[in-house]
Amino acid sequence: MGSLGTLLRYPDDIYPLLKMKRAIERAEKQIPPEPHWGFCYSMLHKVSRSFSLVIQQLRPELRNAVCVFYLVLRALDTVEDDTSIPTDEKLPILIAFHRGTKEYKVLMDQFHHVSAAFLELDKGYQEAIEEITKRMGAGMAKFICQEVETVDDYDEYCHYVAGLVGLGLSKLFLASGSEVLTPDWDHISNSMGLFLQKTNIIRDYLEDINEIPKSRMFWPRKIWGKYADKLEDLKYEENSTKAVNCLNEMVTNALTHIEDCLKYMAALRDPSIFRFCAIPQIMAIGTLALCYNNVQLFRGVVKLRRGLTAKVIDRTKTMADVYGAFYDFSCMLKTKVDKNDPNASNTLNRLEAVEKVCKDTGVLQKRKSYVNDEGQSNVYIVMLVILLAIVFAYLRAN
Repeated sequence: MGSLGTLLRYPDDIYPLLKMKRAIERAEKQIPPEPHWGFCYSMLHKVSRSFSLVIQQLRPELRNAVCVFYLVLRALDTVEDDTSIPTDEKLPILIAFHRGTKEYKVLMDQFHHVSAAFLELDKGYQEAIEEITKRMGAGMAKFICQEVETVDDYDEYCHYVAGLVGLGLSKLFLASGSEVLTPDWDHISNSMGLFLQKTNIIRDYLEDINEIPKSRMFWPRKIWGKYADKLEDLKYEENSTKAVNCLNEMVTNALTHIEDCLKYMAALRDPSIFRFCAIPQIMAIGTLALCYNNVQLFRGVVKLRRGLTAKVIDRTKTMADVYGAFYDFSCMLKTKVDKNDPNASNTLNRLEAVEKVCKDTGVLQKRKSYVNDEGQSNVYIVMLVILLAIVFAYLRAN
């Protein structure tokens, strides 16, 4: 659930963590009995516990479609990421993946369960999933053969691997009859995906650069080339200052999508779909706030503590909660901006634009802060110690 030291520092995390644990246990018990659906939901839970928890809130028909969509794209992404597969073998798999290639079934011998589940979906869901998978496979194949050089390349790559996911989910929401899409839905759906993907690319720098047998490099040369001769040079301690400056420019680039994301979420009508979309977006802005100006990103794993993730899941119910979270994390990020950073003014301008959108809604007054919770009362710590003592006494007695 979390280390004792972290719980003592953030006692407010305890209740949301307990609620999340119980919700995960309930989600595990809701797995359908049919073997193919059982496989799909079990696999979903294994690859992403937090996503599995959020998806369980959707009504069954839409939940099944999103589950299959996620697993299909996850499998496609696994093929793209596997640097041990030669390019001449990988390209035809990516291009033909939407048809269910035999080659990939060899790689993933249980994928037939996902195929069986797909065939039980309504035709509208099937068409949306097949179309997006086809477009994504073709886009991935394109970038297997070329580097991410410019910022436009970066946006295009992120569109193929994540922006299309945003478009696909919007199509599934429309097919379910739960949402009516706005005229600019394709643009802002794409922004939803780009914001999440760019956050992941920033956070996963070290994992990607150390990939064996070959590094995966998604940061655009147009940005990192200002700070290093090679992208992998940023991980070395002697390049720490330039590495952090590069990191900050990458974060600033990701911030450009926030206003579109807020617009997309504000237009959603179904509460379960809203939470499904909003929780990952809040976790993304929180992750960017944690990564910004943080040299540890080039040394190891940087991610939100589990208790804060539990808080986000517990507290995100309305658009007011989203505005509050984005405002909080924007303020947190703003305090970390170094005026000597070469991109400081651009970063501050982006953050001030986000803060203005959130403040102009007039909903920030009555809310719980996501970030200003370090100075907790000692009463909470005493209560925690007493609770732990009771638990240990119970365990010893039994």
